[in-house]
Amino acid sequence: MFAVAAELARRVRRYTWPTAAGRRNREFLRDRLVALPLLAVVGFGAFGWAYADVRGDSAYLRDRLAPALVGLADARASLFIAQGEAVRILRAGQAVRIGELSERYRTRVARATQSLNQVARSGALTVAEEQELRVVSALVVDFTGDIGQAQQADDAVLRKARLASARTILCSRPVRAEHRRERYPPCPAQTGSSATAIVDRVAGLERQLRERLADRAGWGDGVLTAAAVSGLALALFTVGLWRTLVFLRRRFRIRLSVPLAAGALPLLAVPLLAADALLAQHAQRQTLPVARALAEETSPRVETVAEDYPFRAPLPRGIEVLADRFDDVLADGRLALLDGTAPFVFPVGLAGAGLVGGALHVYRREYLVVTRPGAAV
Repeated sequence: MFAVAAELARRVRRYTWPTAAGRRNREFLRDRLVALPLLAVVGFGAFGWAYADVRGDSAYLRDRLAPALVGLADARASLFIAQGEAVRILRAGQAVRIGELSERYRTRVARATQSLNQVARSGALTVAEEQELRVVSALVVDFTGDIGQAQQADDAVLRKARLASARTILCSRPVRAEHRRERYPPCPAQTGSSATAIVDRVAGLERQLRERLADRAGWGDGVLTAAAVSGLALALFTVGLWRTLVFLRRRFRIRLSVPLAAGALPLLAVPLLAADALLAQHAQRQTLPVARALAEETSPRVETVAEDYPFRAPLPRGIEVLADRFDDVLADGRLALLDGTAPFVFPVGLAGAGLVGGALHVYRREYLVVTRPGAAV
């Protein structure tokens, strides 16, 4: 067993750590013809896959998960603002005919519906989550229906009952006595079988999307493995290519092999691409607190202030501010000049491997042709 392992290690070292010392020209060229293209294919293949995965995660966060999280937060806040407006007007005992609720109420209901539709179109939800979102949309219809019935009721008791029913659809927890005078009473989400209200279901969707965000933002085992394999393979390819150039200069008097030098050009892009991948992954981790703030720290009170005073300084926990921060973090977390290059990493590396293999094949064939019988080979 030890002898087999030693022989295997010797062969691996022979193919991955090229040296011309004590080697015949024909044998060295044959080994390089196999080892260098193989190392290039493995190295650039693994690196291209890992780089495309990191870049793909950033695009997924930017184009799907971030809009979905922003849409859910905006829908939740808009419904609370609409409910607060309805309670403020209808409980005041004012004579409100159909369609005469405040402009803010109508705008916020329409905005909540639009936000839910945008979440459905974001592409971030699974089939089960899309079904849950459809349930939320149906509950919004029931919520506005109860508000409409409260609006038409002439009796104050019936009006109060309909408003309470609308509140139950929106939030499964009753309003505590100490919060009854507040415009937007607290509504912590529930979980489990009692999570039936709009807020509960929206919070559940936000929780699932944040878990998916955390998975995407972390280094996956596949990416780490591919990075390690590509790093080792490309390092050996670089050393092997350099020693092959030295071999050609010493044995064949070729000062510089242009095809081999051209085949090494893709290596120059590897540090830049690696830096871009690290930058993108760091930006992905920075989106985690932004997503948590969207789900847990936004409030209808903050949104109302931002709406009433549009020219004041932006509020740090405003939904629009957090949405812009999401975009800024992901935009800063990449080198823009490398956009769209991920699909070409492996093909370019493959072309370089083919160029190196073709050049070594030509050198070996010419060497065999010019070698005379009895000459040192």
